[in-house]
Amino acid sequence: MDHMNKNLDQPIAYGRTAEIYAWQDGQVLKLFYDWFGLEDIKYEQRIAQAVHASGLPIPSVGEIIHINERIGLIYQRVEGVSMLEMMSRKPWNAYHYARRLAELQVEMHASSIQADIPTQRQKLINKICHAKALPANLRPKILTALETMPEGNRLCHGDFHPGNIMITGQTEMIIDWIDTSLGNPLADLARTTIIFLGALESGQIQNSFLKAFARIFHTIYIHHYFSFRPGGEQEYSRWLPIIAAARLSENIPELEKWLIAQAEIV
Repeated sequence: MDHMNKNLDQPIAYGRTAEIYAWQDGQVLKLFYDWFGLEDIKYEQRIAQAVHASGLPIPSVGEIIHINERIGLIYQRVEGVSMLEMMSRKPWNAYHYARRLAELQVEMHASSIQADIPTQRQKLINKICHAKALPANLRPKILTALETMPEGNRLCHGDFHPGNIMITGQTEMIIDWIDTSLGNPLADLARTTIIFLGALESGQIQNSFLKAFARIFHTIYIHHYFSFRPGGEQEYSRWLPIIAAARLSENIPELEKWLIAQAEIV
């Protein structure tokens, strides 16, 4: 790993685990916060390499570097804006974006790549077992429900939503693959629903018109997903409380009551 000190400009973006800086030759530097460990960064690099090799539209990943006493990962720079931002700029195109979101997810779910990627089931078990906010009497019910669900070996993103789709000209790229697993596509679809509806419950969207618009967008997206990949609507519904329980491990205080209410439907 290269070690260097360098004066960096202001970040061009901020994430949950890192800051993003412009780098050289059409690249960006994802500079991780101190609490994010080297093994996790190596894991992200390995996942990104494997997914990029599958042919899916994601940025290529480069080397790990040590800079200014922090650890960074070089990525191909994606020139564009997120689908979420484009929806706010051009809400009249919402139907198109909902369809494209579904198409991209179905394309991803058609992939079964050969790589050292964790199973979705094990990731869910770990999250459910470490979700402190999950009521003790509910945990065994959720784990029992999970045991009854089909596994699967398809590529699942784990954090698939419009904020992680970058629109670059006439194409899109899927970013942020740290939660990737091999598993059941319908569980991944349920994860998108819990993220999406949770954002509405958390107060991120205050305007009642925008809330209604977002719910319609989600309905159109789900409709298109099942039109492209028919079957499984009932199974998808059974995944929702399991995924909600798992999300309680992510320590989002403003969502805990809503997530618990969703988990209780199991």
